[in-house]
Amino acid sequence: MKSEKILIRFGDLVLKGKNKHTFIKQVRSLLKEKMKKLEVKFLFQHDRIYIDFDEKIEKQVVKQLSYVSGIQSYSFVYQTTNNLDDILETAKKILEKDIKEKVRFKIETKRADKLYPLTSQEITREIAPRLLANFDHLLKVDVKNPEKTLHIEVRKEATYLYMETLKAMGGFPVGIGGKGLLMLSGGIDSPVAGYLAMKQGIAIELFHFESTPLTPLESVQKVVDLAKVLSRYMPNTTIKLHLVPFRETHEAILKNVSDPYIINIMRRMMYRLAERYANLKDILCIINGESVGQVASQTLQSIKTVENVTNIPILRPLITNDKQEIIKISKDIESYDISIRAFNDCCTVYVPKNPIIRPTVEDALKEESKFDYEPLLEEALKNIQTLRINPDTDFVIYEHGFEVTDAIKAYKEEGGML
Repeated sequence: MKSEKILIRFGDLVLKGKNKHTFIKQVRSLLKEKMKKLEVKFLFQHDRIYIDFDEKIEKQVVKQLSYVSGIQSYSFVYQTTNNLDDILETAKKILEKDIKEKVRFKIETKRADKLYPLTSQEITREIAPRLLANFDHLLKVDVKNPEKTLHIEVRKEATYLYMETLKAMGGFPVGIGGKGLLMLSGGIDSPVAGYLAMKQGIAIELFHFESTPLTPLESVQKVVDLAKVLSRYMPNTTIKLHLVPFRETHEAILKNVSDPYIINIMRRMMYRLAERYANLKDILCIINGESVGQVASQTLQSIKTVENVTNIPILRPLITNDKQEIIKISKDIESYDISIRAFNDCCTVYVPKNPIIRPTVEDALKEESKFDYEPLLEEALKNIQTLRINPDTDFVIYEHGFEVTDAIKAYKEEGGML
């Protein structure tokens, strides 16, 4: 017996009061977009969604479901009529399929249809003895600490039965909270920060500082591949990657700034560029992958000194996470293997021998006064290259630059930069 449907639950969205319908509408839109290549049918109800599909595509459906933020949990459900005999027969088939050894067991019934003649407890009392009589060798009743629970939901249109509740992405539907600019490196942290921001409803654009030939071209390919991963969670499965030409600024910093302050001054320049670009594009915040104390440039003193150059909100989704927690998420979203490729980016190509861990704004300003950086920032801002990326984008990096797909060429012809 196959499960006939997937039941989707909204979680925190139901607490949104008068705005709840806006959040749910966005979840529905994301679901339809992620499933558009699969033959599925949707049943939308005010507090839940059912997806009907052929069991042959079950794995693909579940995979696409993992890219939809705003869904708290889901279950594979079995549908039957509201007749007690039909409910019992469906329950028997479920247990025959799922229970292979003796387990502690309970039945949990919910009567959503308040016009149904029996209460939830009365339904359980009718079903439980008849079910246990058929499975007494496998089931031990334990209502406080069960290993398996059979859920029965009696609704107006049908009764649904299921055994497991599976965790989904959670959070809020991406896009509902506005747009942020993710400072994307080729490392482990920033892609995870982008994922967590999307989980909380923030659509993102990607901002990468590119310093070839100081950094290898392969580092750009890493970022393109990370962008493909993150694009899976975005509306329309497409994300913008902005490549910021940072080489001249980078060289000026290496030439003029005292060694311990190089990373701090570099990051201050990056923040200046990110804020200016965000303001030009009406993007509401900057997002990064900083976690307190993880490296010298992420002490509280360093964070204060670096962000002193900005007025825009800066979100740090990883601020309290340790490295192992971040790595776990990166593996879950399939960015880890890309991030650990051995190609440096701007922040790792040159690391000071003794980076300062307690910088001050006053000292940073002194270091910056050693060279005229404004023309460099203006030139970088004018020459940003923007790519539209989806999971199927096929990039090949050569020494002379990018070889791109017809889709990207068409985007360029329509006025996009490349």
